Amino acid sequence: MSAAPHALPPSPDAPAPLGAPAAPLWPDADRQAAFARWMAGIADEQGLRPASVRIASADASFRRYLRVDTQGGGSRIVMDAPPAHENCQPFVHVAALMHGAGLNAPEVLAWDQPHGFMLLSDLGSRTMIEAVQPDNSLASRPLYEAALDALLPWQQASRPGELPPYDEALLRRELALFPDWYLEKHRGVPVQGKLRDTLDKTFDLIVARNLPAPSVYVHRDFMPRNLMLPTQQGGPLGVLDFQDAVYGPLTYDIASLMRDAFLSWDEEFVLDITVRYWERARKAGLMDYEDWHNDFGSFWRAVEWMGLQRHLKVAGIFARLTLRDGKPKYLADTPRFIGYIRHTAGRYRELTPLLRLIDEVEGTQAAAGWAFGRVG
Repeated sequence: MSAAPHALPPSPDAPAPLGAPAAPLWPDADRQAAFARWMAGIADEQGLRPASVRIASADASFRRYLRVDTQGGGSRIVMDAPPAHENCQPFVHVAALMHGAGLNAPEVLAWDQPHGFMLLSDLGSRTMIEAVQPDNSLASRPLYEAALDALLPWQQASRPGELPPYDEALLRRELALFPDWYLEKHRGVPVQGKLRDTLDKTFDLIVARNLPAPSVYVHRDFMPRNLMLPTQQGGPLGVLDFQDAVYGPLTYDIASLMRDAFLSWDEEFVLDITVRYWERARKAGLMDYEDWHNDFGSFWRAVEWMGLQRHLKVAGIFARLTLRDGKPKYLADTPRFIGYIRHTAGRYRELTPLLRLIDEVEGTQAAAGWAFGRVG
């Protein structure tokens, strides 16, 4: 999940689709009128039924999605993204890259760039997470293998210069979300002194472990809520929420897939799918780095360190969504990420200070030496 996510349908940073279809409400009459003019102008060419427009899903940003029926009995998706707040150019660019890689991603059919309206192909209404059986990993395995069917071609198509780099500056900006929003603003813990020093040293370690990894296209929110079930049996999963794709560590998307924001798998299943990914990735020539090609354990450690960066970031994002954006439902899933952080920190000696910090912040053991105080 990126720091400014955009999804269709929602990602970890976006609420679940709204309930029964409803006519969209508009923030102002001018925007509503602009939408009506655009819709009327493309209706005949695209075979649309403008009167059928209704809400499809909401987004954590200023963006939302509508669904409109076609004269032929199908449907299309409309992206409503006010240009004062949203830049749709990356969406268009990444969609083209995904189509070039053979992925099932939305096709841009029409775009009113000045007003921020976009007509997209409709990949369906059921996400992968709706079909996953959290208590039955065996039954869920084919879905995850289908996810790998999308992930691997995406990575194999990678080339530098197409997407923004997932560089040290971006890694650190994302890590800063944890102290800034989760610790200080949510938990009321001043990030200073020994605590600041512990975080700085930990973040240095995390960046140093992740930055040298081979670079590929990184979806940045590759998980079941952003993968759509095929509308035809045997078809590929659809891929959404790619607005913030970057060019960076190979380990990121597999870590995102298996350490989900909304469901948790036991270690055995996480390893099972990760091994399957590793086997296929090395056959594709993606594991030609250090000893990854021959040693799954080495690759797995890299995945854990990449996942740690993501978990810290997401905890900060969920706090920000609650405190800044008035979306408190996200904090209900924050304990999952704190659990992920504790799990990884408990496995590596150099992360022991982080584990102690987390335990003390979360109250799982008595504070000793951090001198936590409440901020006013």
